[in-house]
Amino acid sequence: MLNRRHLRVKVMQALYAYHLTEDKNIKDFERALFRSIEEVDHMYIWTLNLLDEVAEYVVIDSEERSKKWIPSDKDKFFSSTKLNSNAFIESLRQNREYVEKVKKYKVDWSFDPEIVRSVYAQLKASDAYEAYLHDEDRSIAKEKDIIKYVFKKIILKTPDIEQSLEARFIDWSVDKEVLKAMVAKTFKNFSFEDPNKNKLADLTPSWVEDQDYVLELLSKVIRNQSEYGVLIADKTKNWESDRIALMDNLLMQMAIAELLNFPTIPVKVTMNEYIEISKDYSTAKSSTFINGILDKILAELKQKGRIRKEGRGLQD
Repeated sequence: MLNRRHLRVKVMQALYAYHLTEDKNIKDFERALFRSIEEVDHMYIWTLNLLDEVAEYVVIDSEERSKKWIPSDKDKFFSSTKLNSNAFIESLRQNREYVEKVKKYKVDWSFDPEIVRSVYAQLKASDAYEAYLHDEDRSIAKEKDIIKYVFKKIILKTPDIEQSLEARFIDWSVDKEVLKAMVAKTFKNFSFEDPNKNKLADLTPSWVEDQDYVLELLSKVIRNQSEYGVLIADKTKNWESDRIALMDNLLMQMAIAELLNFPTIPVKVTMNEYIEISKDYSTAKSSTFINGILDKILAELKQKGRIRKEGRGLQD
């Protein structure tokens, strides 16, 4: 699921786009931010549906084998449609939320039918699949194993599949780790034989709170960019403004916004989060630079009594 660091990155991307375009309508960027967040859910449902489609493909493969004049022993063995009635897949198909989201997001792998065939061909050639067909244990705990294999060893390891997903989802490279966590959570959640007890992974730990958080963070940075810019400029007088990377500037402004406007987020968390994000999204020396500047800004804000945190220890 999307944690606060992922959400900070989503806000950072929205702010970056805001600074690079002439459109300065905050509502447009709020909508773009929510589309970016919801796209993670799109990726998640599309991936679950790919697992569903691969399971269903065994029926097509079995029918093709049955048309052979003299089926071989191999044909007879692989004509099994066991995967199509896999306990995890059956539970997924009976999950109302999954079914509704497949319709909502218009999920349809027929746009690239080779993807499903490719996944199944690799699965069919694996020792894991042969062992699965021999195994008589049909419990969901056991049958999840082959679906995990399809996801981890085939879908995530096949360049053509990754290229297809990357072409469909613009933030695939950024959101891939979140997707992996959500699918892993789904495997963990689907542990009951009763399908009604099995739940999809949540997009965030608490979307009501997280929605307010991303909206306020985006708004505070945009509306107070002049004030935050002065705070940064005062601590970077020895630097020419055009030498400070835009991304560094945005990350420092986001950190200032959190320090001043989010009383329940500890100071240490804010400082560490933006320093860590800079390591992935800015220059090699950005984390050291941002750390130094934010330390100075934090000291000034504390001295002026502008850091107000709720609870003991949140200001440290």
